[in-house]
Amino acid sequence: MKKRVFSVLTVLFLLVFVMVGIRIQNSRTHKNIRNYTAFFNVPGQSRDAGNEIKEIIAEKTGAQCEEIWLMGQTADEAISSYIASGEYPDFISGGMELLDAGALIPIDTYWDDYPNIKNYMTEKEWDLFRQEDGHIYWIPQFGVVKGESSDVIHEGEAFWIQTRVLKWAGYPKITTVNAYFALLEEYYKANPVTESGDPNIPFTILCDDWRYFCLENPPQFLDGYPNDGCCIVDPVGQKVIDYNVSTTAKRYFQLLNEEYHKGVIDPESFVQTYREYLNKLATGRVLGMVDQWWQFAYDINDVLQTQDIEGCGYVPLPITIDEGIQNQWHVKRGNEINTSEGIAITVNCADIPGAMQFLNDLMDEEIMMLRFWGIENVDYQVDEEGKFYRTQEQRSKLADPAQKSAHFCSYAYLPRWEGSFDDGINAFSPEYQPSEFFAGLPEDIRECLAAYDCKTYVEMLGTNEEPGPWYPMYSFTDTLTADTKVGQVKIQTDMIKHQYLPQVIMAEDFDTMWDIYMQQYADCEPEILLDALQTELTRRIENTE
Repeated sequence: MKKRVFSVLTVLFLLVFVMVGIRIQNSRTHKNIRNYTAFFNVPGQSRDAGNEIKEIIAEKTGAQCEEIWLMGQTADEAISSYIASGEYPDFISGGMELLDAGALIPIDTYWDDYPNIKNYMTEKEWDLFRQEDGHIYWIPQFGVVKGESSDVIHEGEAFWIQTRVLKWAGYPKITTVNAYFALLEEYYKANPVTESGDPNIPFTILCDDWRYFCLENPPQFLDGYPNDGCCIVDPVGQKVIDYNVSTTAKRYFQLLNEEYHKGVIDPESFVQTYREYLNKLATGRVLGMVDQWWQFAYDINDVLQTQDIEGCGYVPLPITIDEGIQNQWHVKRGNEINTSEGIAITVNCADIPGAMQFLNDLMDEEIMMLRFWGIENVDYQVDEEGKFYRTQEQRSKLADPAQKSAHFCSYAYLPRWEGSFDDGINAFSPEYQPSEFFAGLPEDIRECLAAYDCKTYVEMLGTNEEPGPWYPMYSFTDTLTADTKVGQVKIQTDMIKHQYLPQVIMAEDFDTMWDIYMQQYADCEPEILLDALQTELTRRIENTE
């Protein structure tokens, strides 16, 4: 008996010894890891403590970052709170407001020792980010293409529709906004509820905070122009045009007014939050909407697949206001870079060289593979020709929210280059690998694409070359602040659109409410903004001649 007690005590002692040893080893492993914090002005998902790939990246780079996401505030409110307190994380996403507050350090004074940052873009592209003092304060997180870029995903805005609607109608050709809503009406009339008995929602609109572009800017696309965001640019006359007051804008919002009164448009559209909108899409009840792919797909596609809700995947349609208009919903992928904001290092960062090194290391090819593909033979395979692919089991693992939190770490809002790896074979991320993109699609979307003789979202829309050296113009308006008259006009016109467009859509008397809206809009003196846009358009064209 004593011998057995001794054995048990010995085992317990050894276990404690081993546990202490593991803790000491972990402490030794992590004691030299540099820890940073970063705030991103968008909602996001936190990772589990001990996230596997995050730890591997930390071991390889000597650093890790705690990501802080937007919660319970608007982006402007969150940034204003940081400015008011004067206390900032090491990294922060933002632009002119933070620069004016003296919150950012000039990264170009440090970057000679960090080639991945300095060579991230050409000198000419970096010059677009230089401020009045001649320095560069932020790095764009998206849109910088290295090597070849495969055009399979339409990341931008579109009229999206569920595949079940198109299948029910026999996969018709839908190219006008009237035909789009007519189809939603017909399907909803025949199918008012889902198979589980929940009411279908024919069309919803995202209007929350800055995301209200889903409500206000479709007229530019309907007239056959690309996403300059703040205006239309006539490429022949090289003239800025205000799409807010166009005939197409009035026709579109009058159509929405009619659809609202028919019960086609979700009455919660104008009060729902972004999260409520995503939750609604994830139920599979929403038949259609206007949105940018990245804004909903990463959140809801996996949910729809894990729930195995048939026919609720979304595809984009080449919608214009009338037949015969060449749509420009999709512009061929290139360096379409938003110069107005990016990721910056703040004045509160105690280790600027270390922070620069971390960003530099994140763009090493080995780390990029970990961030977006994962671990070889665990998260993806490599065939005899060197091409990356995933098994169905690996795709299912990626779709599991628990696995995402515990295993994967893309550091998605820290800088990345897009396009292809140096091998010229593999895309930087699985969803951009043509073979993997198609293989990873749900069956209903593959069937739908095949019905239209397509293999990608881009083929559903068609593609266009970059419009011109001015594109996109929103990179100018996004830099405007309330410190200038032009910035004040931009803020005022945005407020008027946000306030009046829901009223226009819900009005019993559309024409009267439209006239009130147009007068309120005109009172903001939008011509001041248009003049500034014209000046900027001319400057961009001249700088390339």
